Amino acid sequence: MKLTGAQILVEELVNQGVDTIFGYPGGQVLNIYDELYKNAHRIRHVLTAHEQGAVHAADGYARVMDRPGVVIATSGPGATNLVTGIANAYLDSVPLIAITGNVSTSLLGRDSFQEVDIVGITQPIVKHNYIVRDVKNLEQTLKEAFVIANTGRKGPVLIDIPKSVQVSEADYSNNVKICVKSSEARRTCDLTTAINAIAESKKPFIYCGGGVISAGAQEQIIELSKKLSAPIGLSMMGISAIPYSYDLNLGMCGMHGRYASSAAQAEADLIIAAGVRFSDRATGNTSEYTKGCTVIHIDIDASEIGKNVSPQIGLCGDIKEVLTQLLSRIPERKNQEWLDMVTKFKEKEAVEPNDEFTPRNIIGLINSSFAKDTVVATDVGQHQMWTIQYYKFEQPRRLLTSGGLGTMGFGMGAAIGGCIANGRKPTVLITSDGSFGMNLTELATAVSQELPLVIVLLNNGVLGMVRQWQTLFYDKRYSQTTLQRKTDFPLLARAFGAEGYAAESLADLEDIVGNRLNRKGPCLIDCKINIDEKVLPFIPPGGSIKDIVLH
Repeated sequence: MKLTGAQILVEELVNQGVDTIFGYPGGQVLNIYDELYKNAHRIRHVLTAHEQGAVHAADGYARVMDRPGVVIATSGPGATNLVTGIANAYLDSVPLIAITGNVSTSLLGRDSFQEVDIVGITQPIVKHNYIVRDVKNLEQTLKEAFVIANTGRKGPVLIDIPKSVQVSEADYSNNVKICVKSSEARRTCDLTTAINAIAESKKPFIYCGGGVISAGAQEQIIELSKKLSAPIGLSMMGISAIPYSYDLNLGMCGMHGRYASSAAQAEADLIIAAGVRFSDRATGNTSEYTKGCTVIHIDIDASEIGKNVSPQIGLCGDIKEVLTQLLSRIPERKNQEWLDMVTKFKEKEAVEPNDEFTPRNIIGLINSSFAKDTVVATDVGQHQMWTIQYYKFEQPRRLLTSGGLGTMGFGMGAAIGGCIANGRKPTVLITSDGSFGMNLTELATAVSQELPLVIVLLNNGVLGMVRQWQTLFYDKRYSQTTLQRKTDFPLLARAFGAEGYAAESLADLEDIVGNRLNRKGPCLIDCKINIDEKVLPFIPPGGSIKDIVLH
């Protein structure tokens, strides 16, 4: 069957099970958009206000759905507007297919209007990328891209399709065989060594990251925890892997993690790390971090093992498979002395309840107002850390946050994609005045899509996290972190066609949220908080548990 390149693209997207894509049209993708128009009954296209919003929406969609999100943009500035979102997906191992148009092959390299080498630009931030110069290769390329994005350590793949390829014809049979080299799930150490290390440990600790969610290994982690009487600490990307209610879930560890989690990790004589990258924010001083401790690192990506922390035992393979084999070979044991010590760590971080209008209480009220399967997105900054500390996630893939790149402006697009992926159920975005200002134009998208987003804006009038560092390390020299903006956020929301409210107390917030739960369309709630609210605990950069600031 002869089809144009644009037709082949649409057919292959349908063949891959894609029913929703995000994007923004332009001159070099007009043929693709014409085919999308003809196939609107098979693929829903969500038009965003900006390409960056589109790629973050595809990212959020992918995280919730556990399959590749798809974004389309035109050449030149359309393509370059995707770069931040592609990098964000790369660092958080999110499967993403980015499709860009380009000028015709005969015009490539001639500085044509809106021409840019997007393949060269994105080379360091994708698992793989392509420029398709011959329509005969398009079907093969598309099939390969989906396999690459969604296998092994997942990530983004970019496909650049020149306009001449979109209009040329080729056979489309859907019988193309794909041969993509997969990295062997080889182990750098025999399981016996790991089993012996586990048997010898007195204070085992499980460090659980986003790779556990990608592998679907949550149940195996909990079973391992129960078998070993081992508490679990989480990386930021691993937050929703373990139900908050599980009694040995200590929450996030590291720079802004919970005290009990960081203290237990520091005290452990064995760390079983699964699907983590040991980032600098998580480890602090690496010599102190691994002092007197055996580390077992399990990861599907061999390049991660030994990159930041040198483990005594490295197990490279699918996390679920490795854990299943370990569990079949280790006996159950109780270690009440270790558990009692962990309980004391938890008691030390306990806080007396109050009814003040603080981030802790605001997030707690939001948490109790929404169902357990609610998707919660954040931007980046203090509000992100407060959400991770205080929101009680019970199900995986409910938190959408930018972990590796720390992208301010990620939240609004991610919330849109997450809401659509979750059946357009009520969705929460917790953000701040600094981050929200980055991509607030996506309010237009949320309104046009009639998405039930509840945007909780923690407004302190400053770039809070940077200001916190200036307070602690720069003698309170607040250079360019006091925003001095006069933006009326509730009025701004109403200008976009959303609802806008201001809350000055928990009672205000409760009334607003209660009235919003069963209504269509987005709303924004502006919550004024104290300018000097800090994210605590806090371990300074390069520090250890000895340096932790609690109050």
